[in-house]
Amino acid sequence: MTATTLSKPSFSFKDFFSSFLLVELFRGMRLTGKYFFSPTITVQFPEEKTPMSPRFRGLHALRRYDNGEERCIACKLCEAVCPAMAITIESDVRNDGTRRTTRYDIDLTKCIFCGFCEESCPVDSIVETHIFEYHGEKRGDLYFTKDMLLAVGDRYEREIAAAKEADAKYR
Repeated sequence: MTATTLSKPSFSFKDFFSSFLLVELFRGMRLTGKYFFSPTITVQFPEEKTPMSPRFRGLHALRRYDNGEERCIACKLCEAVCPAMAITIESDVRNDGTRRTTRYDIDLTKCIFCGFCEESCPVDSIVETHIFEYHGEKRGDLYFTKDMLLAVGDRYEREIAAAKEADAKYR
């Protein structure tokens, strides 16, 4: 072996003393102490709520018109645009010639809450509410039928209408 291939191990007094005096440890302790005595920003979730975006996408709901008739015209655009294929729609023609849904199901275990269904709906029938505190203990609890979606829409119609009105200038 030649002298050019072998190199001396580099030794630095600065590195030796900084490791001997635990400089890195004390820098870390100083940083910890700085944040230890600063005010906390932790939110105690069930009691405290953080601000929510007006465009938050939560639990789905089906809306009705003011006269009580459901808005969905069974165009099936939401079913077609859903990337997760979480929406299932079956429709039928009524006696007056209009088409309405007989089945409207959303499987929330598949849903990715992208909002495409809401964006594609021409009559603002399907919406995603600001409700994020819901759960299911088994898979079937997160399978929402037409009646369940209409019940959510009926219960939260005021909040849904207010959110739609606030978002109208951006649509």
